[in-house]
Amino acid sequence: MERNQSKICVDSIWILSLFAAFPLSQSFDYGEALSKSLLYFESQRSGHLPYNQRVTWRDHSGLNDGLEQGVDLVGGYYDAGDNVKFGLPMAFTITMLSWGVIEYGRQIAGAGEYDHALEAIKWGTDYFIKAHTHPNVLWSEVGDGDTDHYCWQRPEDMTTSRRAYKVDENNPGSDVAGETAAAMAAASIVFRETNPHYAHLLLHHAQQLFDFGDKYRGKYDESVKVAKGHYTSVSGYMDELLWAALWLYKATKDEVYLKYALENAHGLGGITWAITEFSWDVKYAGLQVLASMLLLGGKHKNHSSILEQYRSKAEYYLCACLNKNNETNVKLTPGGLLFIRQWNNMQYVSTAAFLLTIYSDYLQNSNQRLKCDLGTLDPQELFNFAKSQVDYILGNNPMAMSYLVGYGSRYPQRVHHRGSSIESYKKNKGFIGCTQGYDIWYNNKGPNPNVVVGAIVGGPDSNDQFKDERANFMQTEACTYNTATLVGVFAKLHRWKEDDLFTNQSLISSS
Repeated sequence: MERNQSKICVDSIWILSLFAAFPLSQSFDYGEALSKSLLYFESQRSGHLPYNQRVTWRDHSGLNDGLEQGVDLVGGYYDAGDNVKFGLPMAFTITMLSWGVIEYGRQIAGAGEYDHALEAIKWGTDYFIKAHTHPNVLWSEVGDGDTDHYCWQRPEDMTTSRRAYKVDENNPGSDVAGETAAAMAAASIVFRETNPHYAHLLLHHAQQLFDFGDKYRGKYDESVKVAKGHYTSVSGYMDELLWAALWLYKATKDEVYLKYALENAHGLGGITWAITEFSWDVKYAGLQVLASMLLLGGKHKNHSSILEQYRSKAEYYLCACLNKNNETNVKLTPGGLLFIRQWNNMQYVSTAAFLLTIYSDYLQNSNQRLKCDLGTLDPQELFNFAKSQVDYILGNNPMAMSYLVGYGSRYPQRVHHRGSSIESYKKNKGFIGCTQGYDIWYNNKGPNPNVVVGAIVGGPDSNDQFKDERANFMQTEACTYNTATLVGVFAKLHRWKEDDLFTNQSLISSS
């Protein structure tokens, strides 16, 4: 008996030392990260704020948006640290929030954040319904970057132009129409059970917008010139049309949309473009992953040839992120962060983490592995790499800096964000003029008076260096689509950590 007790004690010590030597995570609270990421969207709200607004340093703004054009465009989101409502990145934000809820809704609910996730999505889709005033008309921008960037004002004080811009039959915008269709189709899946009438309404708008974008083809920034230089559609509209078709198929199960994605796979670049980034502009990697997942369970054997070609391109992207391609791979910083380009690099990190996470689930569920030029990887290896990117964002990096604002003990204090950097309207209702904001607040070396909790800033350079300066907008400005893509991943990691802790505790107690 004494010998058995001694053995139990030794085994327990061995197990505990094993966990100490190889920690399951760096003690990151992914549940907290999830909660804060959803709080961020309330900082970005435009329009009349609701009674349950939790970000109390914000107030109503943009209440006359669209009035000049005779349309109600109150609501929606500001994209970043400015006060313009850009339709294309706003729509991508909602698509990715919705995709995260579709994949990880149970985990989000388990963390007590499901209602907040739905509120974040609905704030965007309510605005899209307003902006889609006719089957072939979509209001795609309110305000313009050039005028807005001349001033440094809280959204509550705006004196800049609030002119609204639209795409229509004579001024097409297939990219913004396609992305908005994708957002509304994806959101319709989210609301199908909790609000079926609303889901049906979203689907109706999504179908009309897709038809409009496909019939009247053109780049939106050729029609809405003020978008150029701010959200230029470099990749064109072909990826958005395929992306929208796949989301509509996912939402409706109507073979017409699948047929569109298959028959146009080559002509619109779906199976010809091998891309190493996924963003608000370049959707190819996302739509290729979405198409690949249709192969699960062998439901589409009749279309397996083209879907396998989609899958080949999706896996090229994933292998590039994992540095397993023969030639083209995504660069890594010395600290291990994916690095695409200097300006707001974190957007590409968050999208990669999302696609790697959901694809690891896909491989796990179909009992498959990822085959790359330089080796074959199991699903856990994809997930581990995605986790490493998230952990870098949360503080496991050479700067020991959390790039999720408000998370951890050290995070950016001087975010390039008008509302965050100026004293709250709730505290100081005195009008702050256009250039007055620069004189008093922008050039102030101190930390922002308001913390824009949950924002993911642009992040460090290729050598893991970061300057926390308000004027350093390439690194300190945050965007809605940086955070939107990680909502689902945070939820997955939160659940994963809870499961692992439970398993480890059970293992120790049983020993």
